Amino acid sequence: MTETTGTHTGATGAVGTTGGAVRAGAGSALRRTLGERRIALVAWRLLVLQNAHPAVAAGVSQLSTYRNHPWRRIEHTMDSGRRLFFSDREALHREIQRLERSHRRIAGTDDQGRSYTALDPTVRVWVLVTLYEAMTALRALSGRPLRPTQLDRLYREFREVCTAFELPDELFPPTAADVPGYIRATIRDTLELTEAAQDMLYTVLTRAPAPRRLGRLRPAWPLLRRLVARFLTTLTLADLPAEFRAKFGLPRSRSAAALSWVVHHGARAVAVQLPDRLRYRTPPSGGRARPRQAEAPRQARAPRPRRDNRPGRIAAFYRQVMDQTGDGRLTSADFAAMAHNVCWPLELDQAGESAVYAAFDSWWHQLSATTGTNGDGGISCEEFVTAMLAGIDRDPDYLDQGLHTAVRAMFRAADLDHSGLLDAEEYRTLFGGSRVHPAELTHGFRQLDTDGDGQITEEEFVRGFTEFFTARTESVAGTQLLGRP
Repeated sequence: MTETTGTHTGATGAVGTTGGAVRAGAGSALRRTLGERRIALVAWRLLVLQNAHPAVAAGVSQLSTYRNHPWRRIEHTMDSGRRLFFSDREALHREIQRLERSHRRIAGTDDQGRSYTALDPTVRVWVLVTLYEAMTALRALSGRPLRPTQLDRLYREFREVCTAFELPDELFPPTAADVPGYIRATIRDTLELTEAAQDMLYTVLTRAPAPRRLGRLRPAWPLLRRLVARFLTTLTLADLPAEFRAKFGLPRSRSAAALSWVVHHGARAVAVQLPDRLRYRTPPSGGRARPRQAEAPRQARAPRPRRDNRPGRIAAFYRQVMDQTGDGRLTSADFAAMAHNVCWPLELDQAGESAVYAAFDSWWHQLSATTGTNGDGGISCEEFVTAMLAGIDRDPDYLDQGLHTAVRAMFRAADLDHSGLLDAEEYRTLFGGSRVHPAELTHGFRQLDTDGDGQITEEEFVRGFTEFFTARTESVAGTQLLGRP
């Protein structure tokens, strides 16, 4: 992306600069507000407002995996925010280029026949401004609204970052004082109570899988899920802008208002007493909060041999990895989503991303042909398991024609230094994330590093996936791709 020279005037003067975006400093109001852990209290409210835009909702409903992987959607959003607002200029531009490559594939026609594209400048401005509005709402809801001078400073720093997106200045509210009017006008003239927005409000969390770090509370997740879903729905309904609730007839009961007051005021009272390492998820300096130290992996107990564990293992892979949209059917959208999640954490150029997408598309076509369904209506879990077992048992080269194509593309994308080897850091970049315990990553790397030299070759990488699908017992390393038994 080429840098531009531009000037746009805010309430406190010119905030554009020559040579691209100015980065908010470590002591900036923007970083201190966005980096606080309690920003999560308005995250669901933010997603509802964004998904109420018809164009956003169309892309999300047709192409996103948020229904089946809400925690990953939030993780990606927060990771992207860190790259945009807590990094240097070079990292900022790389993240914008990453977002543009990803969003370029999100376009089509919604269920009312309206065309949409994620690259529409008006839509992108709405998504950005709602993030700024969420920061101001957090302060207002906690009983400490920002003063006009503080709003001016926060908006100026926010707009400085936005210059790097090279969006038309006239689409943004000119000053902080104009943001509330922009929000009201967009609610009145554009927003709808879309299916995606209703999902966010009422249903997504009622079926969300357990967060990976729930630990010993995992068995209680079905009960906890209902409590968390009810809490977030009640809090979000209380916190949404009054104009939004009035337009769509959404209730705000006295108990919901009381819950909002207690939660936000209580969170502020606690937050101001905490040291920065606990108060901030991303410290204002831009670094990460104190990382968890990797623990030595627990010694895995030798599994009891079973006659043929492949069906259950392949079905688990279908549910946990392949059915990205969570509708119980595999379609081309699921394979595109898998490619997206491979590319997301990597620094790939357009050619690199295209190679990954092409490999997963090739696997989709091979699979849809060998199931005998030709992809009509998608591929069920049972059809997938049956096709994989039949193909593996019938043809030694069956995996080479589909799965291996995608796996090799993953390896080559993650091999950022083009050494032909994956080291532990490259492996963590590909498979890691804030929800994956460091010990699990260490264990997975060691399982694939069969010769123990601290590096994974492409053949070791492919062999691990091959063993996962072909081994009849749990006695080989590759069977632990989805975690230790």
